[in-house]
Amino acid sequence: MGDRRAKNALYDGFAQVAKALGSGRRAELVDVLAQGERHVEDLAAEIGQSVANTSHHLRALAAAGLVATRRRKTRVYYRLASDEVERLWASLRSVAVNHLDDLDALTADYVGDRRALEEISREELVRRLDNGEIALVDVRPEAEYTAGHIPGARSVPIDRLPEAVRELPTGVEVVAYCRGPYCVLADDAVKLLRRRRRRARRLEDGFPEWRMANLPTIAGGSSR
Repeated sequence: MGDRRAKNALYDGFAQVAKALGSGRRAELVDVLAQGERHVEDLAAEIGQSVANTSHHLRALAAAGLVATRRRKTRVYYRLASDEVERLWASLRSVAVNHLDDLDALTADYVGDRRALEEISREELVRRLDNGEIALVDVRPEAEYTAGHIPGARSVPIDRLPEAVRELPTGVEVVAYCRGPYCVLADDAVKLLRRRRRRARRLEDGFPEWRMANLPTIAGGSSR
């Protein structure tokens, strides 16, 4: 029979991962890093925290083996340690959706009423992209687009969209995508495009889900 102290230590080791994710800000950092590598100053701005607080959270994630780092001159860049971490984050969200009674209300408080915002499935998007029937816009920050995006997508960060609408092809539907099902950037893009009398929908989820479905992705500079 195994030693109780050894078993306790083993399960405490497993729990380190859960403990590292036991903060909303750390979960949000994992969500941002699922888009690609970022430096700490960018991450701090994304989650609305100081650089010091963000660094503290990142160190906790790194101690649990969930993120890895590299240094370039004076900047430290963070990334998810593996695809498994991204899948863990997706599974955690799924469990929360299916088992937390108040998550629907929390989601509605943040994303609002999406019933008027039509979505397009990944399958339909693939088909219509191949036929040239859609103008696809990636409304995430440009650094995330550069780290990886859907082939054929144009980088139009949400703050640039009002000026960029006139540059989009006319006569075709515009599809916007962002970070995932809990990202409102694509929602804001669709609302703006419709106010400009453009046909527009949002992708059903986001870039990480597209990548995890083993659909084509590409990295590189902006295509504005």
